[in-house]
Amino acid sequence: MDFNDLMEKAKEVSKNSYSPYSNFPVGACVLGESGRTYVGTNVENASYGGTICAERNAIFNAITNGEKKIKAVAIYSQKMKRCAPCGFCRQVMSEFRSKDGVDIIIEAEDGGIEVHTLDELIPMSFSL
Repeated sequence: MDFNDLMEKAKEVSKNSYSPYSNFPVGACVLGESGRTYVGTNVENASYGGTICAERNAIFNAITNGEKKIKAVAIYSQKMKRCAPCGFCRQVMSEFRSKDGVDIIIEAEDGGIEVHTLDELIPMSFSL
């Protein structure tokens, strides 16, 4: 799947964000090893510990639907270019990374896309 297609799916699902506390909607689209895609958006809660990021929501959606490993994650927020995943999300990506790693796709400053590897964003992550 083309990374631009993943970004478009992330943009579309960001419209479903429930983010009344941060007012920072985020959408994510995960590409599984099977070639299937899974989306998620951030869902906030007044008890901040009950909040889930878009990236983890999409990854857990993939796992729930039988995916075992992920190859790529596209992340989009209308509020910020270059919206990178938080530390929690990076660690979860590491847990479910494909043998070839995970590509992280974010919106570039010029509106295009940037691709980074998970290893760039979380060197020496915890793993089995």
